[in-house]
Amino acid sequence: MTEKLFYEDSHMRTFTAVVLECGPVGEGAPEASAQAADTREGERDPEASGRIGEIPEEKRYQIVLDRTAFFPEGGGQYADTGQLQADSEVVRVLDVQERDGKIFHITDRPVPAGSTVSGQIDWAERFMKMQQHTGEHIVSGLVHAHFGYDNVGFHLGSIDCTMDFNGEITREELHEIELRANEAAAANLDIQVSYPSGEELAGLEYRSKIEIEGRVRIVTIPGFDVCACCAPHVKKTGEIGVIKLTHVQRYKGGVRVTMLCGSRALADYDRKSESVRRISASLCAKEDEVAEAVEHLKEECARLKARLAEQQKEMLRLKARESDGEKGAVCLFESGLEGDGPRLLMNLVMERGHELCAVFCGNDEEGYRYVIGSVSLDLRKLVKELNAAFSGRGGGKPEMVQGSLKGTESELRAWMQMHGAVEK
Repeated sequence: MTEKLFYEDSHMRTFTAVVLECGPVGEGAPEASAQAADTREGERDPEASGRIGEIPEEKRYQIVLDRTAFFPEGGGQYADTGQLQADSEVVRVLDVQERDGKIFHITDRPVPAGSTVSGQIDWAERFMKMQQHTGEHIVSGLVHAHFGYDNVGFHLGSIDCTMDFNGEITREELHEIELRANEAAAANLDIQVSYPSGEELAGLEYRSKIEIEGRVRIVTIPGFDVCACCAPHVKKTGEIGVIKLTHVQRYKGGVRVTMLCGSRALADYDRKSESVRRISASLCAKEDEVAEAVEHLKEECARLKARLAEQQKEMLRLKARESDGEKGAVCLFESGLEGDGPRLLMNLVMERGHELCAVFCGNDEEGYRYVIGSVSLDLRKLVKELNAAFSGRGGGKPEMVQGSLKGTESELRAWMQMHGAVEK
């Protein structure tokens, strides 16, 4: 059994220990611990996976120490990383897993059994995770108290923290939860950890997502949450800093809430503040008025688009009149038409009494989009042959077909004339 120093002091950054076992990763390599069962399947932290992936499996080792401050993956929280130092050699700890009471440190090199090592966890990463995880307890406790919903999924990743609740929560309701959660952080409450007896546990009301065998570790935030949890937490709620709920979406009959705490929340604020500053400068608007300025810009763009569309339609009417001198079918090549322009031009030409109109939009180098219409012919056979001749794709109804192809204007005109679609 490995002595779990992270339970004795969640703020322990360095420690000494003796290597009990060391061997290559492969046969008998530990899997994710049972306590990690509530980490959502397929959502292992990509950053942690990337660290492990840097070292080929045949060059990884698993080390068991008699005591450790490295927290193994569990409770929805990915493992600590850091290093072990044996004499002058520094060994990277890439991942940590627990199995049958042993904690396995996955490393990039071996350390002989019997060696004494100095361990150092990546404190900035550990503290950030404790901020997120303790914040999650407060939010989940508040949601449970106000709505009766359970946290049925928790994932603490390298970018954000998400919580899944089995009931609907509106953005307005979530905002109230956020305000109350920040009150808990500002109160700087002591985080209490206890190991109740079976009799005490039977009379205790607490949250838990899985059935727990053996000794149960209870984390209590007075007035806000009581929860069974295996992960380390901050000592006081004030260490969490700001708690920000950034997103909520429907998920499996309930909602998934995204949260940022402490340093992550500050980094998110910095990014968004810089975006607002740049938008403000571009629109010549005050920073607290950028939303109104953007709405005004959208309205102006909509008006301009409407005017442009009407002007384009008038231009196409004039272009359609140019076909009045032609008899039968009409073949047009236009380079500047976008969106519905080719189809609109084709319809305007057809309205002037022509039997067939083909509009090609593009150029000889990049190819053409086409739309072809007829009031009396079934165009499906024609378009099939056209696509075959010019590596095209497309189709449609008997009265109209459209698609794209490769070819030159002269080749396309010649083909259309040859197949009788255009008067010679």
